Amino acid sequence: MFKKIQNIDTSFRQFRLFSFCIMAATSLICIYTVYTSFKMVTSMQSRIYVLANGKALEAYSSDRKDNIPIEAKDHIRTFHQFFFTLDPDEQAIKSTITKALYLADESAKKVYNNLQENKFYSGLISGNVNQTIKVDSVQIDVNQYPYKFRCYATQDIIRPTTISKRSLITEGELRSVSRTENNSHGFLIERWNTIENRDIKTVNRN
Repeated sequence: MFKKIQNIDTSFRQFRLFSFCIMAATSLICIYTVYTSFKMVTSMQSRIYVLANGKALEAYSSDRKDNIPIEAKDHIRTFHQFFFTLDPDEQAIKSTITKALYLADESAKKVYNNLQENKFYSGLISGNVNQTIKVDSVQIDVNQYPYKFRCYATQDIIRPTTISKRSLITEGELRSVSRTENNSHGFLIERWNTIENRDIKTVNRN
């Protein structure tokens, strides 16, 4: 009788030890699963996907201060491309200028108004002239806020009989604003002005 009780006690201890091992193993598995899931979620949160030309491209998020030089230069390029890329079509001009004016303050609006008053845009339309621009370089000082910049670009003015190439240099400041659908970089160009806009050469069209 005593031996049976001893066997039962031994079996109970073995069962309790086995149960403890199962619980410990289960706990370790749960902890590992939670840790792995958290690590995976953290990794996924650091990734963003950008839709470009119908394709989802993976990118990585980072602090904005790390991207200021890149985003600021792209903002300046985008503004100049919208403002100075013009076709002899009233609706096309209105569309690109509207996009440009979302990226700058009243200093750009004043330049646009002056050009409009001087019949610049109507002259493009009546003369069947289109204008393109290539931004050669952008210099920006991100060590002082607002960020001062200078943009160097080349313009092509294409007329029915000639093509003129012009040197364009502008300068201004950048101020941080909220990102919107019309201003994806979250910058606003201020105190924008042209410091050089001169002819380089003119060639006849064949």
